[in-house]
Amino acid sequence: MLSDNQPLYEEKTNTDMLKQKLQQKLLQKLSPQQIQIIKLLEIPTLQLEQRIKKELEENPVLEEDYDDTDENYTEQEEATDTNEQNIEEETNRQDEQDEFSLDDYLEDDDIPEYRLSLTNYSPDEKREDIPFSVGSTFHDYLLSQAGLQNFNEKEKLLAEYIIGNIGEDGYLRRDIENIVDDLAFTQNITASEEELMDILRVIQQFDPPGVGARSLQECLLLQIERKDITEHPFTLVYKILKHHFNEFTRKHYNKILEKLNITEEELKEAIDEILKLNPKPGSSFSDPMNKPVQHIVPDFILEINEEDIQLSLNARNIPDLRINRQYAEMLKAYHENQKKHTREEKDTISFVKQKLDSAKWFIDAIKQRQNTLMLVMQAIVDFQKQFFLTGDETKLRPMILKDIAGMTGLDISTISRVANSKYVQTPYGIYQLKYFFSEGLQTNSGEEVSTREIKTILQELIGKEDKRKPLTDEKLTTILQKKGYQIARRTVAKYREQLNIPVARLRKEL
Repeated sequence: MLSDNQPLYEEKTNTDMLKQKLQQKLLQKLSPQQIQIIKLLEIPTLQLEQRIKKELEENPVLEEDYDDTDENYTEQEEATDTNEQNIEEETNRQDEQDEFSLDDYLEDDDIPEYRLSLTNYSPDEKREDIPFSVGSTFHDYLLSQAGLQNFNEKEKLLAEYIIGNIGEDGYLRRDIENIVDDLAFTQNITASEEELMDILRVIQQFDPPGVGARSLQECLLLQIERKDITEHPFTLVYKILKHHFNEFTRKHYNKILEKLNITEEELKEAIDEILKLNPKPGSSFSDPMNKPVQHIVPDFILEINEEDIQLSLNARNIPDLRINRQYAEMLKAYHENQKKHTREEKDTISFVKQKLDSAKWFIDAIKQRQNTLMLVMQAIVDFQKQFFLTGDETKLRPMILKDIAGMTGLDISTISRVANSKYVQTPYGIYQLKYFFSEGLQTNSGEEVSTREIKTILQELIGKEDKRKPLTDEKLTTILQKKGYQIARRTVAKYREQLNIPVARLRKEL
């Protein structure tokens, strides 16, 4: 039981529920300028040029530094006597304010359209527009051939739907029975598998040869059937593709020789004809308008002058940047003017100041990017000096990101960003910076060599092997071990796969 003095409940005040206390925390945050530098480090030279053009369009305070003494300030003009500058500023201040004042930003009147157009062309001047070509796609090419067939309305719809399911490589990857269901559910068209097969056989006669095939075997057969299979060696080619395709793909040539009772010369002649066929007929349709072209612009240029290595940044298309002095003078005039300003004028000045700070940050970020790139690349050149002097890949030393980070004093993540998507032009070709980074293996003598050297030797061994009896991974391992490289068979297999070299059985030739 409760006593007389004991309350039925205890009331909690707000001071008990809410407590205020001071706590000191150490947080690490990146400034906007640091984030901007990090982003600029990752992009290559080609994207940097586009990034600078974008910044020039978005920030009116930023401009290119042209070498024009009539319009811009040169270094000699900036180094003139201070008293003469003060006198000139006093006499021209009013003119500058009239020419470039806040009123220019506060006017809302629209400029008539006729004042924005120029009529500098005479009636007799000949003006020609440059024509441009419009490309067609692979499917458009097939549809144009379907339009020449004697199809009725339903057959035309079926042909268009089948062509729509043909991939860019020229294969029909969807089963006929599934296409029947698709037509019924999505197009409300009832069609049988026989009808679709009849249409598909017509499409398989289109150009390029082999289009509309459902497998590699069918694709090659469609191409060889366009030749006279009664002639030699196409008769043998047809038999191999039709009845012994599995043995052919697995290079079991001995089985083919036994089953067809032919000589090695005849089999070799038939294989040569098969290798002339196109396994991807869609790739033969080349349209320059749709063909992707990858341009590589080197970020560094390395030249060899006797024993001296000269390294430079490729800044050929990157303009020099500076701050527009008129905006700076406008901001200076605002601070010197003591009269009261309206809210619109203050907002305009705040906008100009923000753009000025952004322009300064961007210029500093570009300079720091260039300095960091040169610092990292110079460290790579010093580390791999023997390779850059000779061009011999066996001279490449084992090098990881940590090695360059220790030489430059930069963080490993910074080295990774610099090496990403960057290229260097050398007398021996253009290399990606990632190419120079590799792990190491020890030889029997205890010397550490780069995995690039192992891969180079591996390529040479496979290139010189007898194609009738290719070297297996076990034999390659034995040869490398005799050369003094401590390497396991699984490591040889891994390096072979990285070099896109097939196994010995698939490298066999007659």
